[in-house]
Amino acid sequence: MNFSSDTHEKDEVTIEITSLIDVMFTLVLFFLVTTTFVSAPGMKVDLPKSSAQDIQRDKKDITIVIGSNHQLLINQKAVNEKELQTKLSAQAKENPQTLVIIQADQGVSHGLVVRIMDYAREAGLSRLAIATEPK
Repeated sequence: MNFSSDTHEKDEVTIEITSLIDVMFTLVLFFLVTTTFVSAPGMKVDLPKSSAQDIQRDKKDITIVIGSNHQLLINQKAVNEKELQTKLSAQAKENPQTLVIIQADQGVSHGLVVRIMDYAREAGLSRLAIATEPK
């Protein structure tokens, strides 16, 4: 009797990953199809250049964007000047220490920017900042 291991064939162990790849591919396709991309409404604003330091922003800050066509956005929502005054007054009653950040396009006249700043001061918001791009 010969009991040597030379006569027995060695079994190869393999892992079948074909079905795993199929499942992963199906999941990737599912996520690609069901994903929705949300773009925030806004406008392109060409900010002036400055070498000033960045300010620390808070979640309660108000951002007012003034576009080159004098369109106004407050926290990404389009408003007219009257609605802007109302929203600023409401925010001043809620928190008078709110920082108002004005992002005005370079082409906007300084008169409109000053008028927006006056609205904020009249509402009781004294913390104002003008957004710029670093040089």
